[in-house]
Amino acid sequence: MTMWRPNGRGIQTAMYLSRWLMVPFLVGLICSVVLIVIRFFINLVSLAIRLPVEPWQDLVVDVLNLIDLTLMANLVLIVAFSAYGNYIRKIDAEDHSNWPPGLVNIDFSMMKQRLLGSIAGIAAVDSLAWYLDLETHADAAKLTWTIAFPLMFVLAMVLLALADWLARR
Repeated sequence: MTMWRPNGRGIQTAMYLSRWLMVPFLVGLICSVVLIVIRFFINLVSLAIRLPVEPWQDLVVDVLNLIDLTLMANLVLIVAFSAYGNYIRKIDAEDHSNWPPGLVNIDFSMMKQRLLGSIAGIAAVDSLAWYLDLETHADAAKLTWTIAFPLMFVLAMVLLALADWLARR
């Protein structure tokens, strides 16, 4: 007497189809980039209006905030393209020869480096903005953490790059 054993095809099919559950998240990420763009232009217009009376330190901080928004949008797009390519459908570079290579050829180690690079850049921009506004925020402990935080991401990037390099050998 043979026992009936499920072959798992139903579970495999459900797992395969579950990748489409990522689509609402990706649409939400694209919408968040639109919101970041709107905030960027609101900040830019506000900066242009205040420019004649703005001290140079405040101008630098405001420009750093614009850079921060740009890096944030970059970070969101890296995640969205990577998730799409990994879970929904691989983007074929031959079909999109005019697309930048960073959008079509994303491997996991490259994505980790880009994510950590963007996060380290955002943290460094925030640290620089805080440093430029040091007269109003003179706190040694916060200054230490403000400097240490981006350095932790840089260290993580170096360690991940080393681990990826060792894994490929």
